Amino acid sequence: MDQDVKDSIMGALELVEDPEIGMDIVNLGLVYDLKMEEDGILTVDMTLTSMGCPLAGVIVDQVKAALKDIPEVKDTIVNIVWNPPWTKDRMSRYAKIALGIK
Repeated sequence: MDQDVKDSIMGALELVEDPEIGMDIVNLGLVYDLKMEEDGILTVDMTLTSMGCPLAGVIVDQVKAALKDIPEVKDTIVNIVWNPPWTKDRMSRYAKIALGIK
């Protein structure tokens, strides 16, 4: 996947918020990996801030909806993974400042 497509995907994913925290999934560090097949099927490996997140299905639906307008992405598969475990260290500097985390 070329850098322009990856930038478009990450930009779209910045519009998806974790509803419990009120911050986007990119700056929270929840997006671990993107893989694009030649046929346009995108696999997003991501995690959630907590294993028992009751809104996991909502977040997955929002990820798919955010990516549907990117022409190169024909379909999206979202894998929720737990390794490596998410920690606050994965958050961007922006997210840490916005949430008051040092």
